[in-house]
Amino acid sequence: MEIRVAVVGAGSWGTTVAHLICAHAPTILWAREEAVAEQIDREHRNLRYLPDHPLHADLRATSSMAEAVGGADLVVMGVPSHGFRSTMEQVAEHLRPWVPVISLTKGLEQSTRLRMSQVVAEVAPGHPVGVLTGPNLAKEILAGHAAATVVAMADVSMAEALQPIFGADNLRVYTNTDVVGAEMGGALKNVIAIASGIADGIGASDNTRAAVITRGLAELTRLGVAMGGEPMTFAGLAGMGDLIATCISPQSRNRHVGEQLGRGRSLEDVVAEMDMVAEGVKAAPVAVELAEEHGVEMPIARSVASVCAGEQTAIEAYRSLLARSRRPEVYGLDPGGR
Repeated sequence: MEIRVAVVGAGSWGTTVAHLICAHAPTILWAREEAVAEQIDREHRNLRYLPDHPLHADLRATSSMAEAVGGADLVVMGVPSHGFRSTMEQVAEHLRPWVPVISLTKGLEQSTRLRMSQVVAEVAPGHPVGVLTGPNLAKEILAGHAAATVVAMADVSMAEALQPIFGADNLRVYTNTDVVGAEMGGALKNVIAIASGIADGIGASDNTRAAVITRGLAELTRLGVAMGGEPMTFAGLAGMGDLIATCISPQSRNRHVGEQLGRGRSLEDVVAEMDMVAEGVKAAPVAVELAEEHGVEMPIARSVASVCAGEQTAIEAYRSLLARSRRPEVYGLDPGGR
């Protein structure tokens, strides 16, 4: 049976995923702006986000949510976290019963501290929900470079059914049943990427960046596990893999924000000149709140939130992290190593 897919959100990653899916199934991409939808539909290009990459000739686009979602057998949500709920409410008006919803969004809802799959469950209860996540830089995938990703759903048989839908010759798709871990890895790595960018911005060394990434992985794993995620998820593509790519790539929005903060620029100025959302800015204070709620230490995330809020300079945050008290690298080990 032919599966019809709707991808909601015509940013760089939403457009890329729609392009990939179109090779396997009839796909329609929803864009908020009618001009963007018409351009993709007519010219098979998204000149705003992916000007150098032609899109699949069969990809259709529309600014009508009813047209995009009404006949869909699978809905893929590719909108930023701050607009996810309101967009999902529009989707729910046209969603047929039992249609699965897959989130591409790597963020947390600020007002509720919910993951995107939880937002879907609130807005459209009864629909199977999952997440597609991993070290997936849109332009690299469109350029044909090899990559891997994870589709995480509680129902492994459904996740397996979606593997060929999302896959491509250069994109290997794995499955995971740990939705909590996959989502938390995706959201929290953006916070650590800002810290990595700050290190670059203040002129720190590769040693510093390696320390930030490694200790950042420890932080996001601690919180993710405390919230119900599986430890191994954070050692995989949804955790370490995505973290490394986002912390080191010049294409990373969150790393860019951190680098500019490290150079002494204000967050307002940095964000104002960006055409895309850096989810880590919004996720940082939420991560701190969740850490407090679950009794988890997250000093790097706390420092990032402080710098973003203007409470500390990048240099002050850097020095405060170095001045923390000495402790074991691995929590829970006694002096005898047991």
